[in-house]
Order: sequence, then structure tokens, then C-alpha cells
Amino acid sequence: MIQLSVRLQTVADQMLSGGVVADIGCDHGFTSIYLVSQGKAAAAIAMDVREGPLQRAKTHVAEAGLQDRIALRLSDGTEALMPGEADTILISGMGGALMEKILRAKPEVTRQVKELILSPQSDVYRVRHCLHELGFRIVRETMVFDMGKYYVVLRAVPGEEHYCAEIEYTYGRDLIRQKDPVFYRYMVKEKQRVAGILAHFPADSDPVKRGRLEEEAANINQVLTLLDE
Repeated sequence: MIQLSVRLQTVADQMLSGGVVADIGCDHGFTSIYLVSQGKAAAAIAMDVREGPLQRAKTHVAEAGLQDRIALRLSDGTEALMPGEADTILISGMGGALMEKILRAKPEVTRQVKELILSPQSDVYRVRHCLHELGFRIVRETMVFDMGKYYVVLRAVPGEEHYCAEIEYTYGRDLIRQKDPVFYRYMVKEKQRVAGILAHFPADSDPVKRGRLEEEAANINQVLTLLDE
């Protein structure tokens, strides 16, 4: 059986539609193989912008005997995906800015799915804003620590939602509300990181940058206070 990393296992566990999953940036195809072989997905469309990973995925799919249930496509994001083809779009292993670009590229595709499973490696706030602007609501966020790094995994479904405070877009309203323990450890480390920068910040240099760091420190303290309640 395919053994996924902690992050990818968390990503796979978020899929609830039971239908066809479009695995964008499928790399070696292991997530698609796991989802189909475990019955969490009826079928998969494994897509990657690079020919090399796609060929490796093709080999792994054949070894698993799932050629009839996992299609492989060379595609830049959702370019090769048609509206209504997938019930779930799954994207992980890329930055938030690129993820946002993919989600916005073909809104006629994105808006027809039942769920989005996303794990951006950076700029998560951009993805949260994008989801709300595209007509999705975030129903679950989880933070995991894997291979020395923290990752956010979120699940979104069609629906109207907008956060009232920017701090909720920055750090994740669901992570704050559920008092996620991994998220708490992450925020403690963020507090230490920013405090360390401020402690060595020259008093006579770049007051704008210092002001931003002080604002970030205040936001982190606000989140930690909410987590401690």
C-alpha cells in the first residue's frame, strides 16, 4: 500500500466527495493512487505541468493496476480540465500565489466542483481571500508538522463566506477557533522569530519596516491570547 507523508496523508484525509479527484501537480501520482485504491475517490485525473513527473506517475499507476481509473494529463494547472469533470480539486506542494493563479485561471472549472482540498506552502492568506472571492467557504483547516516544516491543509466547499478581520485571513479563522495544538506551537515559534528580529533591529534604521514588525508581533500576541482562552 502507498505510504504517504504526514502532510499528504492529511491532504488525502480531507477528501469527502467520494467522486472524481483532479490532482493538480500530481508529481509521482502517489496521492491519486492512494485515494483511488482506498476507495476515497471513484477515479482520478492526475495532472502535472512537467513531462518527467507525469511519466513516473504513469509507471506507478501501472504498477498499482489502476490504469482504468486514473487518467494522466500534461496540464498547466487546470488547463486540461473541463467543467464538471471533477468533484474534487486537490492542490498541494506549491506556493499560495501560484495556487491562487490556478484557481482563478478557469473559474468555470473551479466553481463547479463540490470541494477544494488545498495545502499552500506560503502566502496562505492569499488563498483564503481567493476562495471567498470565488464563492467558497472554508469548512476545515488543519496544521501539520512534517519534515521540519509547518503546513496548512484546508477544505473548502461552495458557499458565501467573508471574514470580518484581516487577522483571520492571515492566520486562519478555523485554526484559531478550534485551538489547533500544532498551530499553537507554530504561533509560539512565530512570536519568538519576530521578537528575535526586533531585538536586533537597529533603532535608527527603517522605521516603516520596524512598524510592520511591531504590528506583526501585536497580531501574533492577539492570536495567542485567543488560543489561551
